[in-house]
Amino acid sequence: MNSTDGKPGPGGAAEAAPASEAAPAPAPGAEAGPGAGAGGGRRHPVARKAATAVAVAAACSGLIWAALSLTGTPYDSKPAGAAAAGAAAAACSYTPTTAGAGGVPVHDPARARPYTAELVTDQGKVVIEAYTEAAPCATTSFAFLAGKKYFDGSACHRITTSGIFVLECGDPAGRGTADPGYSFPDENLSGAAYPVGTVALSKARPGRNGSQFFISYADPKFLMPPDWTPFGRVVGGLDVLRRIAANGTVDGSTDGRPKQPVVFRSVTVHPADRS
Repeated sequence: MNSTDGKPGPGGAAEAAPASEAAPAPAPGAEAGPGAGAGGGRRHPVARKAATAVAVAAACSGLIWAALSLTGTPYDSKPAGAAAAGAAAAACSYTPTTAGAGGVPVHDPARARPYTAELVTDQGKVVIEAYTEAAPCATTSFAFLAGKKYFDGSACHRITTSGIFVLECGDPAGRGTADPGYSFPDENLSGAAYPVGTVALSKARPGRNGSQFFISYADPKFLMPPDWTPFGRVVGGLDVLRRIAANGTVDGSTDGRPKQPVVFRSVTVHPADRS
């Protein structure tokens, strides 16, 4: 998904064909996330198929992806690309931008430890397990921003309720255009998928990640390309996400701002073995 730093692309028809029959759907949105919507963002092209029937499905999914492009997207419950984690861990590169002078994360493989993160919103609490081995750069960045209370008080800016099913957050201004003061490359994309429970980064363009992310609260109806870095999975609070989604969007569309505001009261990181 793209963040609304570029939105990711989940979202689409209410009853789509099974993933095995559908063409890959476009991704989320300006950090772009899965499928672009009200939050706006870069749109991802839909893969074309030779057969006419599949071409039609691809066209439909393309519209969905475009409508749902996010700063973040949903993914699988298993970390993808774990075999390449060692190389990634040694190569985390955070490039400062002109947005601020808040410093950049420093990833130290020798000190990195598995962790969970508690996302406490005014709608309830969501707990995620970070893929610290498979996505060391993304998880180091998330923990860094959480430690600075970067997310506290921010409102999620996008919910999609058709085709792809994600909640997109991570911009303190709630607009989906956040720049935390640095960017970093993609990782953990080999074999990446975005099923229910996936937590993934949204981005403005390929290889440029920041603070925005999306959480999948249901399986997407279309195949999504492995374009957004999966960096965790939901281990508690899916009911909260589904309740938020059930409220729909402000304008009644399938892709827009949540009708019931979702504001982070706090985002805190804890060692994975914390009782």
